[in-house]
Amino acid sequence: MLAEFYRKQLFDDCLPFWFPRAVDEVHGGFLHCLDRDGSVVDDDKSVWAQGRMSWMLLTLFQEHEARPEWLAWAESGLRFLEEKCVDPTDGRMFFHVARDGTPIRKRRYAYSESFAAIAHAAHAGATGNARSAERARHWFDRFTDWNFTPGNIPPKFTGARPMEGIGTRMITLVTAQELRKHLGEDPQITAWIDRCLDDILRLFVKPELKVVMEAVAPDGSIVDHFDGRILNPGHAIEAAWFILEEANHRQDESLKKLGCDMLDWMWARGWDHELGGLFYFRDVFDKPVQEYWHDMKFWWPHDEALIATLMAHRMTGEPRYLDWHEQCRKWSFEKFADPDHGEWFGYLRRDGTPTNTLKGSLWKSFFHHPRALWRCHQLAKD
Repeated sequence: MLAEFYRKQLFDDCLPFWFPRAVDEVHGGFLHCLDRDGSVVDDDKSVWAQGRMSWMLLTLFQEHEARPEWLAWAESGLRFLEEKCVDPTDGRMFFHVARDGTPIRKRRYAYSESFAAIAHAAHAGATGNARSAERARHWFDRFTDWNFTPGNIPPKFTGARPMEGIGTRMITLVTAQELRKHLGEDPQITAWIDRCLDDILRLFVKPELKVVMEAVAPDGSIVDHFDGRILNPGHAIEAAWFILEEANHRQDESLKKLGCDMLDWMWARGWDHELGGLFYFRDVFDKPVQEYWHDMKFWWPHDEALIATLMAHRMTGEPRYLDWHEQCRKWSFEKFADPDHGEWFGYLRRDGTPTNTLKGSLWKSFFHHPRALWRCHQLAKD
């Protein structure tokens, strides 16, 4: 029953909301800033979304059904990425472009490259295309070089209070896992996975506090200021299932324990026991959080929690994980889902009422939600 629920949500509710309306037949790639009924609110394009949506389509093409339109749409996204989203001055990717590809914004940090890497890797896996395999490795190398070479990223602050974030480690981990899946075992890829696992455990996981930090000092110590104390439960829970995925790949009990500990601690920190749903931000010492959206409920942490809880239940058999999964599933599909037009709203107030009618934006596209539906379908079916 659970597998069928997720199958129907993906193929009867989510995917028809996005396609074919999201395909830009004029300029290529995808339009994704969509209102409740699927109408376009803004025709600008997130470069993240071009890679993410291409990857999701290619994943379904390989693992569900080889529908030619899914491949064609994904290849349109890949062409748009390569032809319109690369800055020729330094070879990096933009973050935000106009519909025709005119550059609008490039951020200090590099994540566009990681999503381009997984999309090309999935295309190589789906078609055997050698150039896509080369582009996947290229963008992974660009991503890791930019994020891990000291001095590459321009400082956001003065440098008087340096901090390291978990985001680059967890995205490097999952990107490397995707390259390994589609391109095969590679010592260089394995080395990156090992490094990120070590960094997460050594720097961000705090067993004495039962918490996973979002950012820490370079030596792993907690920076006792607003930005240094912040927790993002959804982010840490997402990282937890990446680690559980690696534990399953390696059949490694220590990694399984690490992933389950991270899920346990951040569920306890993040779940709103009064009104339901996951808080967006918390403070490690339970002090006030300065960001005004700290108690909002965003769509993607709930998608990540659905995957993590079901994966943990499958790997351990412990009933509490299935209880948490059902708790999250019931709340999420009651609050985020739109029975009239399909898909999920992106942003809810603490009580679960939508803040607006957006279904897509520069941040939300055909990625977190369909990925969760697909992974949960597979986990429940298995």
